[in-house]
Amino acid sequence: MRKLNLIVVFNKDLNKALFCIRAKEPYKGMYNFVGGKVEEGETNEEAAYRELFEETGISKNNIELDHFMDLNYFKYGNNIQVYYGILKHDVILVEEKNKLKWVTINDELLNIKKFAGNYNIPHIITQIKVYLEKGVGIDKY
Repeated sequence: MRKLNLIVVFNKDLNKALFCIRAKEPYKGMYNFVGGKVEEGETNEEAAYRELFEETGISKNNIELDHFMDLNYFKYGNNIQVYYGILKHDVILVEEKNKLKWVTINDELLNIKKFAGNYNIPHIITQIKVYLEKGVGIDKY
């Protein structure tokens, strides 16, 4: 199974998340989380930090990532590892291939003509925020 990662970066107030605007398929022109492939010989966590730095300029000094969940798409052969982190301080973003944009977390995330992932984005953000706000598992909220 091919390993990929998505990284959800929150601002300090947890009211915005960082998105890239995809420059290529899949989801060209749509908003998506930053992330990429886990390369041969690196750990999942190393890959998440590497992809985050390559795509945004955000380093381990700026954020602590936590592996939150995996999405397994067996029919496509993809294991998508979802990490999240809250910025420790303001950063200057460095764009690689995709434009970057801070987006306010609201119902606009349900717009599947703008946001990639067929409603996965609001689901992922909601689950992380429930965990952070209530400190409980999915079965308790």
